[in-house]
Amino acid sequence: MTKEETTGKEATGNPAPGEEIGEVGKSVKEGVISSLKGLEEIEAEIVALVRDTVSNTLRAAKAVGIETVGVTKDVVKGAIQATEEVGTGLILSTKSVAKGVIMGVSDVGGDIVSVSGTTVKGAVKGAAEVGADMAMVARRSVDGVIEATREIGGNAEEVAKVAVTGAIYAASTIGNTAVKAVSEMLVGVVEGVKDVASTAVQKPGSDA
Repeated sequence: MTKEETTGKEATGNPAPGEEIGEVGKSVKEGVISSLKGLEEIEAEIVALVRDTVSNTLRAAKAVGIETVGVTKDVVKGAIQATEEVGTGLILSTKSVAKGVIMGVSDVGGDIVSVSGTTVKGAVKGAAEVGADMAMVARRSVDGVIEATREIGGNAEEVAKVAVTGAIYAASTIGNTAVKAVSEMLVGVVEGVKDVASTAVQKPGSDA
């Protein structure tokens, strides 16, 4: 028997590596499914927590407007500080926090369009401060405000425009490289992202 034949026999006679890998793959698959289900529960909890906190705070303050901006900034800062202390989770939690803010503001009849911009600006600036991926945080927060707006029956297109503008303006306060990264990440969310980027960089914005 030739060496090649012996090798071939051993390859087919021994327990097939494919079966072993299949079992490992199955184990990983089950673990990932379990983890993803857990992540969904965690995200839902964050949305509920932020929504209740925002709406209850605004109701207690009996003010919607300037107070809303202050509460929004505070909520975003709190979320970022939490992830900084834990050392992880900013990108994961950003969408849920943004979604919760919009829903909480909506619960008290607030202006979700303007708040969407404030929320995204705060998230992007906060990400920059802690050295996180600004572009990814921008995308997750924009996705969060849009998803919330759709769920409550708001004007998702208008919210998307304001949110994207907020993200790009926040990036413009950091630098051109940040603007480029955020703009590229947000391409496709709304039409004319490049035009929005150019306007945001040229126009002095508020410190929201």
